[in-house]
Amino acid sequence: MEAILTAVIPVVIIGVICAAVLVIASKVMAVKEDERFPAVRDCLPGANCGACGFAGCDGYAKALCENPETPTNLCIPGADSVSKQLSEVLGVEFADVVEQVAVVHCSGDCEHTQDKVDYQGIESCSAAKLMYGGKGSCTFGCLGLGDCAAVCPKDAICIENGVARINPRDCIGCGLCAKTCPNHLISLVADVERVVVACSSRDKGAVTRKVCSGGCIGCKKCEKVCPLGAVKVENNLAVIDYDKCHDCPDFAICARSCTTGCILVADLKGYHKAK
Repeated sequence: MEAILTAVIPVVIIGVICAAVLVIASKVMAVKEDERFPAVRDCLPGANCGACGFAGCDGYAKALCENPETPTNLCIPGADSVSKQLSEVLGVEFADVVEQVAVVHCSGDCEHTQDKVDYQGIESCSAAKLMYGGKGSCTFGCLGLGDCAAVCPKDAICIENGVARINPRDCIGCGLCAKTCPNHLISLVADVERVVVACSSRDKGAVTRKVCSGGCIGCKKCEKVCPLGAVKVENNLAVIDYDKCHDCPDFAICARSCTTGCILVADLKGYHKAK
């Protein structure tokens, strides 16, 4: 018995000392959390999409508490309601959120293009892209296997005629689909915009015309007719500068003049954002 106590007592003493050291260290080295953090975090939707530019909602909440210069209108999914709550909690002026929706820059559906191979593999865009750039004739086009739809938290994306389609009424602008798309066909656009380029091909016009009748051929007709200089053809693809594309005196003339019809007029305004 005495031998057992001789072995146990030192271990108990060492355990007590270690516990005391840990308690003292936790007090001395503790990082004080801003008292506003829980309230700020509760205002955020918890999507952790990164659309705000920070590492999830916790990162954004921490930045708001630590840096008074951090804007309160960076949460796109939360829209104006979240920005208003944040401004009330932090005691700062309300800042309007520029609502955004995701747009697919591809017209390569079954009516405009065709498959070059019969793909039989993992039902994933990322996997299909490893096989000669995907099954479609256009290597820049939508792979059509729904990686974007799989990550959408609002079921706003479906695959229709081989191309991803986004319902702006349900899209919250989180940008998860844009990050997931291996061909980088999806971008976030302010929901007040009305014209979009539904193509991402950077092949020369003759090549694009062979593989997709709805693709941009870089003819520059849209660039020439735009009265605001908002449309430019770069790397054989029409690009719209939305900073210039406002109050057009001849609305959507670029879309009406497009040779292949790849510039579309769209209503991107989501009904849920008007609430």
